[in-house]
Amino acid sequence: MTEHIHHTHLFCSNIDDTIAWWCDMLGAEVAFDGDFGGARNVFIRLGSGRIHLYEQTPRDTGKGAVHHIGIRTDDLVALEARLRANGVAFRSDIRDFGAWKYIMCPAPDGVLLELFQADPDKLDGDAAKYFSDWLGD
Repeated sequence: MTEHIHHTHLFCSNIDDTIAWWCDMLGAEVAFDGDFGGARNVFIRLGSGRIHLYEQTPRDTGKGAVHHIGIRTDDLVALEARLRANGVAFRSDIRDFGAWKYIMCPAPDGVLLELFQADPDKLDGDAAKYFSDWLGD
C-alpha cells in the first residue's frame, strides 16, 4: 500500500471568484464542478497538484493549522511579473538563495501562497532528491 497527499481542500467565500483567480492567475484547470458529499465542490488541477474548493465561507478568519500552499514554477520572475500586472500584492521581492528562490502572495480568502523555484542540480543530498521529481523539466 502506498499513500500520498492528493489535494488541499479550501473553503471559499465566493467560489466562482476563487475558481477564476486560480485559473487566471496560475493556469489551473477545472477537472470537476458539481455536488460532492452534499455541497458544491470544484476540483482543480495545477500542474501535477490538485486543489479542491468547497462552496462554504471559511469558518473563521484565522489560518488554523495551515500556514501556506507551496506552488512550484520553472520561471519565478515571469510568474511574479504576470501576477503583479494582474494586481496581486506581494509581501516582498523575490528572495533568492541560489538553489532556491521564493516569494509570498495572497490567494482568495487569505490563503497564503509560496511561489518558488528550486534547482535540484544546485542542492545536495536529500534536498536534491526531494526536488528532483519536477515534472516541468
